[in-house]
Amino acid sequence: MSTFHVSASVDQVLTELADFIVITAKNAIAQNGRFSFVLSGGSSPKRLHELLASDLYKNKIEWSKVFFFFGDERNVPADHKDSNYLMAKKTLFEPLNIPAAQVFRMNTDLAPETAAQAYQNEVLTYFAGQPTSFDLILLGLGDNSHTASLFPRTSVLHEKEALVKGLYIEEVKMFRITLTAPLINQAKEIAYLVFGEGKALAVRHIIEDERNIEEYPAQLITAEKGALHWFMDTAAASALTKKH
Repeated sequence: MSTFHVSASVDQVLTELADFIVITAKNAIAQNGRFSFVLSGGSSPKRLHELLASDLYKNKIEWSKVFFFFGDERNVPADHKDSNYLMAKKTLFEPLNIPAAQVFRMNTDLAPETAAQAYQNEVLTYFAGQPTSFDLILLGLGDNSHTASLFPRTSVLHEKEALVKGLYIEEVKMFRITLTAPLINQAKEIAYLVFGEGKALAVRHIIEDERNIEEYPAQLITAEKGALHWFMDTAAASALTKKH
């Protein structure tokens, strides 16, 4: 079941999502003493990070009990301008003084497949025999209907066993490391952050079109164990034909 949060402006979308993160973090910490938060790559989350690190939000979450993971990573050094880790470091970890021990980055110093296996091991160690169910996974949506690094017509779309995979993606001519759909779908909460008219068609494909994971990989995300939320502006939701 999906819940839709559609706001008139991007600022309103970000505020609503930030409020949702605060509530989700407080609930997780109250129940389990910690909050596992999987960050999204790309450019869209940058403004969200800056909002969470601002005076308005930085004291609303017990950051000492938050553990950060990544949904995917480009196979570039950690200090490369295209690194998802570097973006999060600059916009979130450094402003909030998050200790390195609370940040699980994908180790791109390793070969992609080795890095994926190492990250899977870290995830399993974090959950220590408990179900691999993150408290919150934040996702973006590409205009080609990809999410994380689950790209159209790639082998990872059919992965059933591995939690993390490294693969070469021809469309972007790059190796990527990504959480797989089976792992993402175990999360307690999954939240898409999508804004802009350029994403409207992809949103419609995922939400309303016939299932076709080869063309629309984000259809794989079904939140089998928890809830799926869409945080969008009216522009991103503008191609939807039904009331949701």
